[in-house]
Amino acid sequence: MELKPEQLAAQLGSGTLAPAYLIAGAEPLRVLEAADAVRAAARTHGITEREVFDSEGSREPDWDAMAASFGSPGLFSSRRLLELRLPTGKPGRIGGELICRFCADPPADVVLLVTAGEWSRKHAGKWSAAIEGIGKIAIAWPIKPHELPGWVEQRLRSRGVRADADAVQRLVERIDGNLLAAAQEIDKLALLADGGSLDLARMESLVADAARYDVFRLIDAAMNGQSLQVSRMLAGLRAEGEAVPALLGMVVIELQRTAALSRIKARGGNLAAEFKAQRVWDSKQPMYQRALQRHPPARWDAFVSRIGAVDRMAKGREPGDPWLMLERVLLAVADPAAVRLLVHVDA
Repeated sequence: MELKPEQLAAQLGSGTLAPAYLIAGAEPLRVLEAADAVRAAARTHGITEREVFDSEGSREPDWDAMAASFGSPGLFSSRRLLELRLPTGKPGRIGGELICRFCADPPADVVLLVTAGEWSRKHAGKWSAAIEGIGKIAIAWPIKPHELPGWVEQRLRSRGVRADADAVQRLVERIDGNLLAAAQEIDKLALLADGGSLDLARMESLVADAARYDVFRLIDAAMNGQSLQVSRMLAGLRAEGEAVPALLGMVVIELQRTAALSRIKARGGNLAAEFKAQRVWDSKQPMYQRALQRHPPARWDAFVSRIGAVDRMAKGREPGDPWLMLERVLLAVADPAAVRLLVHVDA
């Protein structure tokens, strides 16, 4: 039975782990939080070893290595969590057959977690049915505009914040359909509300931050081709004491989304339908259209890859200045002429 991501997260609090999970959909926040719930449940069951197999651009995961991992004992733990990340939601023939073989006889010491960024009824196949046969499937279907106030109100309550209908509507208008922005605002409100109930006036005073540079405006500036704004906003964020890793989550999600849109556009797909599927609101679509005109699909994939290098720099696993590299990537997103600032980025 197909679940909502929130239903899956609630079920994971009790009972045993299933051998396999598939979490997919165009709502990155809901997919991420459901996947985090699986990881947390795995830890509570003593699973400390984790392997990740990821698609990067047009490169498929290493299916041979993944097959070997299915049959190999863990190094440090009796059970392991194997993650397969499929941005396009399609494992291909080899990957699909491998998943089916796993599900036909799942190893006792392995839990498989598959996450996908793109999903529709057409993505489902024998491999996803095989996962459903032994495990759980959760799909983050887009939240419709009329459902958003209820989602916001529920998330506010889960963070201990009470708000009247007018205050909830004001927050809905501010986030413009962006669930990641909503989550950030609600976490901030949980710290600022002091346990009190929020009316419209109080909500407006707490979310009014027009003078503050934030990651959402930073990304919008890059996507809209506003190079000068990108540099100014990054300088502002750095001056405010923000850390690079705190900015990267939203940057990665937006670049991955645009890369997926670019692939669909390149093959002559229905971009309007994909905007709807990914819950890109009408007011945001011109921004994506402008960005898609500036770069081919391979370059968007290269941007995603380079942001991975920024993350490694920020964590000390790769030499380099993460602030400088982040600025170069976003400037390249904003202006094709700035691609020369990056090394080995496809033209």
